[in-house]
Amino acid sequence: MVHERLIRLGVELDGRGDPAEAVELAATAERVGYDLVVAADAGEGFGDAWTTLSWVAGRTERIALAALTDDATRPSTVLARSTAGLDLLSGGRVTLGLSGDDPAAVADAVAVVRRMWDPLAPAVHREGHHRVRGAEPGPAPAHEVPVWVSGDDPGLVEVAGGVGDGWVGRLGPEEGTEPLLERLDALRRHADEAGRDVRELRRVVRAFDRESFTAQQWVECLRPLAEHGVTTFVLRVGEWAPVERLEWFADEVAPALEESARRAVEAGLVADRPLRRSVVRAQRRPGIDYDGLPDSLVGTAVEPGDLGYSGVRSTYLRGGRPGLVLRPQTVAEVVDAVAFARRHRDVPLGVRSGGHGISGRSTNDGGLVIDVGALNRIEVIDEARRLVRIGPGARWKQVARALQPHGWALSSGDYGGVGVGGLATAGGIGFLGRKHGLTIDHLRAVEMVLADGSVVRATEQENAELFWAARGAGANFGIATAFEFVVDEVPAVGWAQLGFDVADPAAFLADFGRVTTAAPRETTPFLVFGRSGMAHVMAMVDSDDPDVIWSQLQPFAQIAPMVQQQVVIAPYADVMDMYPDAPHQAAGEPIARSGLVDDLTPEVAAASARLMNTGAVHFFQIRSIGGAVSDVAPDATAFAHRRARFQITAMGADDASLDRAWNHLSPYLNGTYLSFDTRTGPEQVAEAFPAATLDRLRSLNRELDPTTLFRDNFNVAAPLTAGSAT
Repeated sequence: MVHERLIRLGVELDGRGDPAEAVELAATAERVGYDLVVAADAGEGFGDAWTTLSWVAGRTERIALAALTDDATRPSTVLARSTAGLDLLSGGRVTLGLSGDDPAAVADAVAVVRRMWDPLAPAVHREGHHRVRGAEPGPAPAHEVPVWVSGDDPGLVEVAGGVGDGWVGRLGPEEGTEPLLERLDALRRHADEAGRDVRELRRVVRAFDRESFTAQQWVECLRPLAEHGVTTFVLRVGEWAPVERLEWFADEVAPALEESARRAVEAGLVADRPLRRSVVRAQRRPGIDYDGLPDSLVGTAVEPGDLGYSGVRSTYLRGGRPGLVLRPQTVAEVVDAVAFARRHRDVPLGVRSGGHGISGRSTNDGGLVIDVGALNRIEVIDEARRLVRIGPGARWKQVARALQPHGWALSSGDYGGVGVGGLATAGGIGFLGRKHGLTIDHLRAVEMVLADGSVVRATEQENAELFWAARGAGANFGIATAFEFVVDEVPAVGWAQLGFDVADPAAFLADFGRVTTAAPRETTPFLVFGRSGMAHVMAMVDSDDPDVIWSQLQPFAQIAPMVQQQVVIAPYADVMDMYPDAPHQAAGEPIARSGLVDDLTPEVAAASARLMNTGAVHFFQIRSIGGAVSDVAPDATAFAHRRARFQITAMGADDASLDRAWNHLSPYLNGTYLSFDTRTGPEQVAEAFPAATLDRLRSLNRELDPTTLFRDNFNVAAPLTAGSAT
C-alpha cells in the first residue's frame, strides 16, 4: 500500500528583506514541492502578513498560505473577514495562526472568527476580551480554515490544546529540542483535559538554520519532534533562500523523518489523514462509517458541525439534516461516492446537482447526500451542430449566459438557479417549451455513474435503453456526470409579466386555457395564483420582432382587467437571471402536488377554483406545454405524457389538508410531473409513468440497479399498494 507522506515542509518569509525576492522565494518553494508559505506580522519590514500573502497568492497556485498574527493587532471580526477574503481569492489555501500576550484573549479570538465564518448564523454578540455587538457573519471562506495557536507561552499551549486546530512552536538556531518536547507533552495533556483527540492538532515547528549541520545531524535533531507528533517543519528563509538549499532539505532530510512520523501514527499521536475536531465528531449520525470515507472525498465532505454544514444541509424549500454531504470534484470521485453509498444501503441517499430542488428529495435526515455541484463545466463541443456539453452541477442561469454570445438558448424551467442535473433527468418544462420542446428533447448523450460504479455513456446508438430512461426517469438509474445537448438559435425573446385582477377564477382559468391553446407555438405562458386573488402571467415569445410579440400577447391582455404589465425584448439569459440566488436554508417540509391535464377545460378550471377556495393552497401554478412537446412520440422517452398541454402545481402547509383540496382536481388529471410532487409513494410513480413505460423502467432497473440504491428520489421498483392501478 502506498502511503501519502506525512511530513510537510514550509518556508517562512522574512519581512526585513526585499519583498520581491521574498515572493519569488515563495514561488520557488511551490515549484520545489513545498507545502506551506508562512508570513508573520512584524513591526518592521515590508508589510503585514496579509499584504505579503496576498501577493504570494497571486504568484502561486497550490501552496498553502499561513498568516501568523497577533490577536491584538486588529479586531477579531476584521481578522475573520480578512482571512475569509484571502481564502476565497486563493481558492481555499489559507490557515490562520493566532498569538498574543494574553492566552484568554487568543481563545476568545478563536471563538469569534469561527462564528464569523458562518454567514447563515445569527449576528455575533460576545462579551469578554473581544467584545462584539451585532456583527453580521460572513463571508464564508472557501474551505474549513484551520486556526493554529502560535507561541511557547504555557497558556498559549493550553489554548491550542483546548480549542485550536494546531500549535506552532519555535526551534531557535542555538536551542535544543527538550523545551519543545515538554510543550508537546503539555499540548497532549491539555487536549486530553478538553476531551479532545491530540491527533486533531497539526503540530508545526519553525526551524532556524544551523548552517554547519549535515543532513544526518538535521535528522537526529528533528526526529524526536516527529516522534512526538510534529509533522510540519517551516524553514526560515533568510538563510534558506537558495533553491538548492530548499531542495537539499526536501531530498535529504524530510524523507528520513517519515519513519518517525509513521511511528507517531502507530502510537496514536498523529492521524494518517485529517481528523475533524471532537466537537464535530460528537455530532456524527449513527449508521455512517465516517472513518471509512475514501481519501478522495475526505477533504471536501461536510459533516454536521462543520463550518459549511449550514450551507449544504437544506434545499430551497426543505430543511434537511443529512449525516454526511459528499462533494465529489471529478467523475472518479463520483464513483467513489457511489461505492460509499452502496456500503450504506440502510440510510437515506439524496443526489443533488446544485440547484434548489423544489421536491426536497435532494436532502434527508441522517443519511447521505451526493452533491455534484462541482461538476459544472459548460463547453461548446461542435459549434456547427450547436452541440454543447454541460456538467450536472451547473445552474441554468450559467448555461444561458454561456450560450448567449452564440445567439443560442436551451429551454430550462422558469428560474435560472435550478441545477442542470435534476431538471435534465426529469423533463424540463420551460419558457421555450411550446416552440422547442422539453429540455430532455434536446439531449443527445448522457454520461452516468451507475449503481455498480461503472461509468457509461448513453445515446440513441449506445446503451439506448438507458438513454431512453434517462430522459424522464434518470434519477432512478444513476448519477449523471455530463450531458450533451443540441441547443436552439434564440438571439432574443419577448418577455412579458402581466398582472390581472381576477373576480372569477374559474372563468379566468378557462379563458387562459382557451387563449393558450390557440396561441402560436412561439408563445409559452405560465400562470401563478396567490392568496391575494391576483393572477400573474409570465409569458415568453420566441421572437425579437415587436409586432410579433405584441400580436401574440394581446389575446392574453384581454382575458381580464390588467393591473400590471411589463413587456421587454431581452436575451434569454437575462430572464433566467432576473431573480437573485438566496441561501438554501429552509427549515420545514415542502408540501406540493403536481398533475398534468390534456386541456384546461371549463371543468378543470372550475375544479382548480374550488381547490384554491379551500384555503389549503398558498401557491398555484399552471405551466403550458403542448406544441413541440407533443410532437414527440409518447414512447420515445420515459417522459410519456406528451399529449398534456398543461402542468399544474399546488403548494400548501399540511399534507392532509392539501390532499383534501387536491381531490377536487384529481379526477381530471392524466399523469404527474414528479419534480414538483413531494409525495414519493408507488402511487405517484404509477401516475408519472403509464403502465407500459413503468414496466419498461422496472425491467431496466432490475438490470442496472437490482438493489435499488437510487430509490429515494422516487422508486420505480416499489410495488403498488392494494387498490392502486397502473
